[in-house]
Amino acid sequence: MVIAGDFKNGITFEMDGNVMQVIEFQHVKPGKGAAFVRTKIRNVITGAVTETTFNPTDKFQDAIIERHDMQYSYNDGDLYYFMDMETFEMTPVGKDTLPDNFKFVKEEMTCRLVSYKGSVFSVEPPTFVELEVTHTEPGVRGNTAQGTTKPATVETGAEVKVPLFIDNGMIIKIDTRTGEYLGKA
Repeated sequence: MVIAGDFKNGITFEMDGNVMQVIEFQHVKPGKGAAFVRTKIRNVITGAVTETTFNPTDKFQDAIIERHDMQYSYNDGDLYYFMDMETFEMTPVGKDTLPDNFKFVKEEMTCRLVSYKGSVFSVEPPTFVELEVTHTEPGVRGNTAQGTTKPATVETGAEVKVPLFIDNGMIIKIDTRTGEYLGKA
């Protein structure tokens, strides 16, 4: 059990059938009236953030979020399959569960599956990936203003802005959180 008076950042609990995570909390003791806990909480599954106040004695059930590193194997239509590297079991995940930055993941990369009570609700791709540039226009000589970029398509089909000197066949490093080019690999 989690008591609202014991809230800390990062604690997860069940509230009204939803899994919530404390982002911020503040214990308030007004001069008049009872003390309360002012919080900013996030619905772990939908990502919605709300501000709520609780009585410090309110009790909630613990919600244990599990994270497992699994290898992305392949997709079959709208299902993406991940393999547990210890048991070799395959876990299917629906396309609607995948985040936008999954476009940087290729087969055999390790991702982190986030689940609650055995149900996967999110996939966390690796933070940094190295991918080959499959298509980009050649940089124009003389067009060397600092910070000039051009679009490049990488082997997963995602498009990234890269400096002019990047050519087809080069392997580049990408930050999957922002989709930014970090450098040559």
